[in-house]
Amino acid sequence: MSASPETASHPTTGTAMASDYETVIGLEVHSQLLTQSKMYCGCAADYAGAEPNTHNCPTCLGLPGALPVLNGAAVELALRTGLALNCSIPAHNKLDRKNYVYPDLPKGYQISQYDLPLCVDGALTFDVDGEMKTCGITRVHIEEDTGRLVHHVDPATGAEVSFVDLNRSGVPLMEIVGEPDLRSPEEAAAYLVALRQTLRYIGASTGNMEDGAFRCDANVSLRRRGETTFGAKVEIKNMNSFRAVERALRYEQERQAAELDACRTIPQETRGWVEARGVTVGQRTKEQANDYRYFPEPDLPPLLMDEAMVEGVRTSLPELPAERRRRFLDQYGVKPADAALLTTEREVADLFEAAVESGGTGRPQQAANWIVNDLMGLQSAMGLPASQLPLTAVQLRDLLDALDAGTLTPRAAKDVLPQIADDELPTEAAARLNLLSINDGDVVEQAVQEALAANEAAVADYRAGKKAALGRLIGETMKRTGGRARPDQVREKLTAALDGQ
Repeated sequence: MSASPETASHPTTGTAMASDYETVIGLEVHSQLLTQSKMYCGCAADYAGAEPNTHNCPTCLGLPGALPVLNGAAVELALRTGLALNCSIPAHNKLDRKNYVYPDLPKGYQISQYDLPLCVDGALTFDVDGEMKTCGITRVHIEEDTGRLVHHVDPATGAEVSFVDLNRSGVPLMEIVGEPDLRSPEEAAAYLVALRQTLRYIGASTGNMEDGAFRCDANVSLRRRGETTFGAKVEIKNMNSFRAVERALRYEQERQAAELDACRTIPQETRGWVEARGVTVGQRTKEQANDYRYFPEPDLPPLLMDEAMVEGVRTSLPELPAERRRRFLDQYGVKPADAALLTTEREVADLFEAAVESGGTGRPQQAANWIVNDLMGLQSAMGLPASQLPLTAVQLRDLLDALDAGTLTPRAAKDVLPQIADDELPTEAAARLNLLSINDGDVVEQAVQEALAANEAAVADYRAGKKAALGRLIGETMKRTGGRARPDQVREKLTAALDGQ
């Protein structure tokens, strides 16, 4: 393969030029499967934080005489993925050797799948700014991950040196190949978000991009609007976030538009995304299938998909994000934006349902408000993962019950939230912090009189017909009770005092 010259310095002309063309995007996603052991041996698949080259054996090192044994759990997780993506499951498929030479591929080949993959002909429907789009899924197949290169700068010479870490070598991987149905960087990013969400829901992968468990390569080409034939395909690699994918695709569509308008040929090549510079750079000419010299893996038998087994996996699938979102709208009547946030993570959706299962008519939206407006903000401040809220379902239910009963005021509840211990109910924390509601009418009456005396202008505004002034007086009264007086009681006493004088 010959290296192509870097063309990142070509001027781009922005969206005005790119708008003369239709962008065609197809995504290839590699996702690590959530198994305990590697794809073809018994080494631990969780290598995060391990010392380099400590999760290895003769099989994943590719030593002579070592034979692979297929990980059945990995096959089932990939099968779950295919079924969740509405794929067909062929009765017969097989493993193949994909041959290429690279420093972090010790065997000189990767055990993958070529012409008979595990899952074919699926589709994923996703939301793009309120509009539903569907992208076809060409295939989902299983393979093994490679090792990785770790780059360092030698402090003595300033030269960059690279080391090979083979802990990742052999980790179960699946490739999800999408059809070229995406037409903008925004659609590509939305597709990836929906795909990752699906994988996390069904327990197939962590989807953590920062750990390399969810990686994306993008194929992009341009054609004049109205044309039906595809342009030359350019593959973009090295994108490690949804934002990077969107930025890389936007840069590439503008670069290609400039090349085409200058009557230059777009070579079919692989380009890398350079995040720091915001450009793609040429790496190598694009490989064809025959470059890999595929042939059937001789050490593993063909896979026969038993129909009963496939149906068993299908029935074990959980309710998927889009279905759950629709049900939350129909069953609970929550706002569409809240339904979308509540179903982003399966664990959050589970907690929401557990918290509202015994509530009254207004309970679901009340619970949604507290999760979306308060708990998710606290989650971010505490550095918790997206799937873990700072309260359990039992704790949230106790908080909602206390609010309904008037035991806690909304103001006091917000104050108590960050101070709740792991094994403590919100009402217990409120009692400990002296934040339970005040039931002494005389105390509230005294706070009302103090607020009236200290805010003569607001009193005059109210009596002049400016009813909004009542809100200011309620706030002043609540301050004097530390947020512990019930707002309805404060309003009642203030109104009586103002209207009765």
